Amino acid sequence: MKRVVHPTDCVLIDGTPFPIGEAIADNFTQGDRLIGLSGGQILHIPLSDLQVSYDAVSQSVNGFQQMMSTSPEQVTQFFVEFARLLGSDSVFDQIRNVNLKDVAAAKDRGRSTTRLILTDSMRRDMISALHTWAQTPHVSGSLLSAVEHSGWKVSAMKAPLGVVAFIFEGRPNVFADATGVLRSGNSCVFRIGSDALLTAQAIMDLAVRPALSLSGLPLSAVTLVESRSHASGWALFSDRRVSLAIARGSGKAVAQLGAVAQQHGIPASLHGTGGAWMIVGESADSGWFDQVVLNSMDRKVCNTLNVCCIVRSRAQELVPVFVAAMARAASAKNSRAILHVSTEAQSLITSTPESTTIALLEQSDLATEWEWDNDPECSLVVVESIDEAIALFNQYAPKFIVSVISQDADDLQQVWRDADAPFVGNGMTRWVDGQFALDKPELGLSNWQSGRTLGRGGILSGDSVFSVRYLVDQQDADLHR
Repeated sequence: MKRVVHPTDCVLIDGTPFPIGEAIADNFTQGDRLIGLSGGQILHIPLSDLQVSYDAVSQSVNGFQQMMSTSPEQVTQFFVEFARLLGSDSVFDQIRNVNLKDVAAAKDRGRSTTRLILTDSMRRDMISALHTWAQTPHVSGSLLSAVEHSGWKVSAMKAPLGVVAFIFEGRPNVFADATGVLRSGNSCVFRIGSDALLTAQAIMDLAVRPALSLSGLPLSAVTLVESRSHASGWALFSDRRVSLAIARGSGKAVAQLGAVAQQHGIPASLHGTGGAWMIVGESADSGWFDQVVLNSMDRKVCNTLNVCCIVRSRAQELVPVFVAAMARAASAKNSRAILHVSTEAQSLITSTPESTTIALLEQSDLATEWEWDNDPECSLVVVESIDEAIALFNQYAPKFIVSVISQDADDLQQVWRDADAPFVGNGMTRWVDGQFALDKPELGLSNWQSGRTLGRGGILSGDSVFSVRYLVDQQDADLHR
């Protein structure tokens, strides 16, 4: 077959030409697209992926336009019906059977299934989230602020943003999160991880579309990109009709998706690298420390404890407490705890539980987010002071979550002031979650790894996805400048 492009053909990236290479040249066909990212990475999007994404966004654009003529009561009814359908055993059993096929296929491919399995607790959480949205006041048209002048008034009104595009890892519960943007009058289009595609299609067919129909909302208000290809995600996040791109998943994949969106002028909310830090001060209560470590390690998600720093003056006492708490976390799962420890921390471990593996830690490893399914894994270092712990956090952490274990309020205030983190607490790290902390299902969490977010917190929720319009009410005909 005659090549459309050649390996020596170049893409200009940041002013530098990069050759596309043999692999892309061999597979590139007429109508395909190339995207060049900073650093020289070239992404190849086949025409088929461009088309499936374009069609999905087109439907979502149409859905957004139709949402303009719907009522808040219809949106409420959608969430009520969606929750009711998920609560129906006959409906949910069909979805669960499809999910079991997804899980089996993922296991055959050697993939993690921790977040893929549609458990009863996940079902309850989804239903609870949908009830929350049903009870949340409608956003579009609500008053944000007003300024009274002599003879006229300016009102700032919340308005829908438009098409919100999501790319999620393979987690079936994302529907309850993503559809939350309908509460603010938006439409949503999303691509789910390939492991969960069949489950997603079943939820769309058996719950989402019926709920949209029963409530009188446009069927295109919620659209699924039905593709397993990563390239369809790149296509989705490069479509300028998208008003906001939201990505959740692994750090590298999310960073790549964010770069695609930002290069095409699309605002992005990114949640990639996770892993929480804990700083243990001189006045820490050992019992409190033991319990919050345990409660921060119950499962591996983004807000799980990843690095613990203990000040040297308490290390001899508290390092064994930490090791014991990790062993208990592993015991609860009938698994092993894996500890990555500094040389000094290792010297203070007087006995190692049978269910614990100890590995020496290089300081640069503090930047690693340990990914685990069943074996709790964490880093432990001894530091001279709170100051040193904060410096390490600011250098190596994803600038996400830090917890201060201390009975001295000044320690907490110091970390709050000096640590570059959007989430700061004094106990377990797992509190960082929209549903748990704010009673609002989250669309994503943002760290500050790429800088602080503008004008909003790090928890993005459906009712916080809005634009602002200004309405003037003039009563004085002589108003002039």
